[in-house]
Amino acid sequence: MKVYLIRHGKTAGNLEKRYIGRTDQPLCAEGIAELSHKRYPACDAVVSSPMKRCTETAKLLFGCDKMLICDKLRECDFGRFEGHNYNELNGDPDYQVWIDSGGALPFPDGEAPEDFKRRCAEGFTEMTEQLKDCKAVAFVVHGGTIMSVLERFALPKVDYYDCMTDNGCGWAAEWDGCALTGAEKL
Repeated sequence: MKVYLIRHGKTAGNLEKRYIGRTDQPLCAEGIAELSHKRYPACDAVVSSPMKRCTETAKLLFGCDKMLICDKLRECDFGRFEGHNYNELNGDPDYQVWIDSGGALPFPDGEAPEDFKRRCAEGFTEMTEQLKDCKAVAFVVHGGTIMSVLERFALPKVDYYDCMTDNGCGWAAEWDGCALTGAEKL
């Protein structure tokens, strides 16, 4: 199956470089305008995170009102960092400890990175199993979700932070039921 992993369009939080995970922000005007220039191949199915920024992106890119929603594909819960950016968090001792860990520690009052990655991998495999008869499936999700899925399933292996994806952009790969091969940026 051909799989497209597409990051949602820009939100106000993205423009301000904020940690936006559980906050259900819609696309901003700039994000909508940028998506109007994007073209992705037709797919047999579209899977989305339940967050507005993802469902709105899916509708704009694929013209679909019917999509499969997978709660496990939502973004990480950034805990106390939610809604803040680097400038606001700079000087916060908990933020510095998290930065010094290379992002490996759990977010204070939020989600642990390994739990987040495991949840995303489970959601991806559940949806691909459900859609196993499809030839092409688009996943309209979050940057962290894409990074988690590629880190877990891409062959050759890739590092989580090597898979950062700009808003409205994505990756294409072949899914064989166990691995994503030939992953390339779109």
